[in-house]
Amino acid sequence: MLQDFTIAERTTGSRMSLILLRIALIVIFVWFGCMKFTAYEANGNAGLIANSPFMSWMNVAFGIQGASYVIGTIELSTAAALLLGAFVPLFSALGAAMSTATFCITLTFFLSTPGVAEPTAGGFPAISAPIGQFLLKDLVLFAASLNLLFASVENHVFARKAAFANR
Repeated sequence: MLQDFTIAERTTGSRMSLILLRIALIVIFVWFGCMKFTAYEANGNAGLIANSPFMSWMNVAFGIQGASYVIGTIELSTAAALLLGAFVPLFSALGAAMSTATFCITLTFFLSTPGVAEPTAGGFPAISAPIGQFLLKDLVLFAASLNLLFASVENHVFARKAAFANR
C-alpha cells in the first residue's frame, strides 16, 4: 500500500510546478509555526480560536499561550512532513493532508468569527479588512494543499480503481 503513494511532483503529466506550491507551503508553515511561540501571535489568534466550534476547547485546556504552542507545534510538524514529502511519498500525502486540514479548519472561521462581514459595506459578502480579508487567503492555501494531496494519492487512487475494475 505504501508504494501506491507518490511524491506530488513525480505524478503523471506536467506537475513539476507543484514544487513551487510545496516550497510556499513549507515557508508559510515554518513562519506561522514559529510565530505561534510569541505572545503577540497567541493574543492575536485568541479570538479566532475562542469563537471556533472546533478549536475553542484549546484555550480552555491549555490557556491562550499554551494553545498557541500546540498549534505552532502542529504547524511546524506540517512543515516537516511537507519537506520530507519532497523525498518520501508517504510524507508527501501526509504533509498535504495536514495542510489541507489546517486550511479547512481556518476557513470555518468565516462562519464563526464575529467581524468577518463588514456591516458598513452592507454585510456579507462584503468582508472586513482586518479579519475577513486576512482569512480569505486561506482559500488559495486550501486549494494549493488539495492540489498536492490529490497528486500525492493519485497513484493510490488509480491502483484501487484498477483493482476494482479487474474483479
